[in-house]
Amino acid sequence: MPEYAPLSIPEDGKLSHNITHFARALRAAGLPIGPGRVVQAIRAVEAAGFSERHDFYWTLHACFVSKPEQRDVFGQVFRLYWRDPRYLEQMMSLITPTVRGVSAERQIKSAEKRAAEALLDGVQRDVPDLPDTDEGSEVEIDASATASSEERLKTLDFEQMSLSEMAEARRMLARLSLPVKPLTSRRTQADLRGAQADWRRTMRAAMRQGGDITALARRARRTRWPNLVVLCDISGSMSQYSRMVLHFLHAVANEKGAGWARVHAFTFGTRLTNITRHLATRDVDAALAAAGAEAQDWEGGTRIGEALHAFNRDWSRRVLGTGAVVLLITDGLDRGDPDLLATEAERLHLSARRLIWINPLLRWDGFAPRAAGVRALLPHVDCFRAGHNIASLEALAASLSSAHDSGDKPRLMAALRAI
Repeated sequence: MPEYAPLSIPEDGKLSHNITHFARALRAAGLPIGPGRVVQAIRAVEAAGFSERHDFYWTLHACFVSKPEQRDVFGQVFRLYWRDPRYLEQMMSLITPTVRGVSAERQIKSAEKRAAEALLDGVQRDVPDLPDTDEGSEVEIDASATASSEERLKTLDFEQMSLSEMAEARRMLARLSLPVKPLTSRRTQADLRGAQADWRRTMRAAMRQGGDITALARRARRTRWPNLVVLCDISGSMSQYSRMVLHFLHAVANEKGAGWARVHAFTFGTRLTNITRHLATRDVDAALAAAGAEAQDWEGGTRIGEALHAFNRDWSRRVLGTGAVVLLITDGLDRGDPDLLATEAERLHLSARRLIWINPLLRWDGFAPRAAGVRALLPHVDCFRAGHNIASLEALAASLSSAHDSGDKPRLMAALRAI
């Protein structure tokens, strides 16, 4: 935390009211804060005193922050709410449309936009006045700004989105599809234009006509649709991405004519949870709320090896028996045994028709397989792709339609051999 001057205490100050409003701003920015924490914070400030800004900051931090990913939001809201004029200008610049060059574009930190919108909601922004128009005159609207906004949103990282951008991204994800080609079965069926002759049916028809063959029966191979199995990491480092991916998965599961026989969804952090039945709910908010209530390890630790072991033991024969495609959505940052992870990943790869790994860390140009979990998983996947924005999820359809697409796996395997 940067250094600040001591806070001035007004004679008729209402510190408890200010702390309450500060807690409301944090809740609007996404922190789960209830009345109990507000009362606890007021009592803590009363016990710790209100003499220095540094002590005041960490007192409220201890009451309102419970997870590492909440620190950025708390820091941004604290600086803006407790009167930092320079930071106020910086926050206003985040939500005010400006024109700037590509080289001057500053990388917005995670949760900065959400903090700005939570505190500056309702603030009047400088909007140019529209000229008066005569009655009956036409007003031309340039729709290019809308198109460019959607294109920018497609390439924007999920972690960098504001609240309004996240809502718009969910609407865009609900319109996406994940088509798949049917599989050719070894079983056959009667077909007048089939490529194979059905001699058994031909001879049975001939026997009914005194042994004369009057027509040659033909047959063709049947086609069937594969299952889609999704294993989604919901640990603390993946929480923001997994929420957006589950929105996308709900749209795929409820899309008519997509081609998938069934869509099975599992979440894992410290344990494996089957949320397939919740995806059948038409309302996406109700579906994800029910899935979140059942998955008790949301935003917890990560044990990928144990989760894959539970899936291979309890579910693989049930859902992978028809040539299923498996999407493994995780950053690969495992806290368990890497040897167990490699063993279970190999078994999963042998059971699935294709194993596609979607990793949001691939958005970084300098990403390398240095983590033990990444090194254990990488050799046993067919395709390795990024999954940090809408564009990367759209590109997933191309990977499913091509059996030879391996994404960035060849490049990372070369880097793995060089390490």
